[in-house]
Amino acid sequence: MEPSEPMGMVRAATGLFAIAALGGLLMAGIRLAGKRNPPTWLAMLHGLLAGAGLTLLIYAALTVGLSSLALIALALFVLAAIGGVVLNLVYHWKQLPLPVGLMIGHAVLAVVAFGLLLVAAFG
Repeated sequence: MEPSEPMGMVRAATGLFAIAALGGLLMAGIRLAGKRNPPTWLAMLHGLLAGAGLTLLIYAALTVGLSSLALIALALFVLAAIGGVVLNLVYHWKQLPLPVGLMIGHAVLAVVAFGLLLVAAFG
């Protein structure tokens, strides 16, 4: 394997998380401004993109190895993903208002993880 291959996977995952983050910001804005939940299609797209990034990071960790910083980011993304699953299945799917505290906790974990991943990928 080429030495740049792990970094390529980390950078691709970073791109997927960046696009997912844009959707997350839009969804948070919808929820906080309108006191209603964002559209289901947007939540599904956000989860799909974030899940793809997470899957790519897990694959890279298991096959070619990741730096310590990227592994910490991976662990934080897993925690954020758990929060996202709870938001989706317990609240969004049942058409209950998303709890703002859980939504913000999910976002904070993801933002910290994304920052660490950016440093691991480009720093």
